Amino acid sequence: MNLKSKIALAALALTAGSAAFAQVSYNVGAVSEYRYRGLAQSALAPAVQGGVDYAHSSGFYVGAWGSQIRWIAEAGTAAGVETKGDVELDFYAGYKGAINKDLSYDVGYLRYEYIGNTYKDIAGTVSPNTDEAYGALTYGAFTFKVSYAFSDLFGYAKSSGSTYYDLSATFDLGNGLSVVPHVGSQQIEGSANKQYSYTDYSVTLAKDLGKGLSASVAVIGTDGKTSLYTVNGRKLADATAVVGIKYAF
Repeated sequence: MNLKSKIALAALALTAGSAAFAQVSYNVGAVSEYRYRGLAQSALAPAVQGGVDYAHSSGFYVGAWGSQIRWIAEAGTAAGVETKGDVELDFYAGYKGAINKDLSYDVGYLRYEYIGNTYKDIAGTVSPNTDEAYGALTYGAFTFKVSYAFSDLFGYAKSSGSTYYDLSATFDLGNGLSVVPHVGSQQIEGSANKQYSYTDYSVTLAKDLGKGLSASVAVIGTDGKTSLYTVNGRKLADATAVVGIKYAF
């Protein structure tokens, strides 16, 4: 049984057994550019995204989220290989709880699945499908999160053990406005991969428009080396502004 089936069965079992204590929510949206950990995932082009989440009153949650991507096809073009894979699907499950009134935690598992991808056809790469475990602590407005890859990371060969450190905060400005500053550090394991390690940063301003609709604008950048993160003339690690809109229901 594959991971997607296991997650679906777990959610169905919990829903059937304790529907009164569970909540299912959905979201759809679009962004002017899909960035993840500071790097362009959609070749500097817009992307449509959406997801579904199941949350139980015990603290258990499970969900899935997807987005259009273009980096796999473009990487193949740059390498002279025809590669496929234009959808990212993320499956996750975890548990949230409180240590005291000020401190809470979140631990879980995340699987990045690049549907039908042929990225490994590029010499020196492996499948970009990635498995990560994560743990986070939130104190007041601040959250510190560590993600650990126990598979190869996003197509880098022999990169198991790579770690991402994430520090962010959420400040309520009133009138439905919030600002979220963030800094992260992606450390990629493997002697041939360490040069690709980088730090990313962002500041996001979000506005709750009511009735499940929200909008955001973010300034995002990294210190990734331009020579390593330029594909077909597109500088995938350079700073940019990203506008997004989302509807949750």
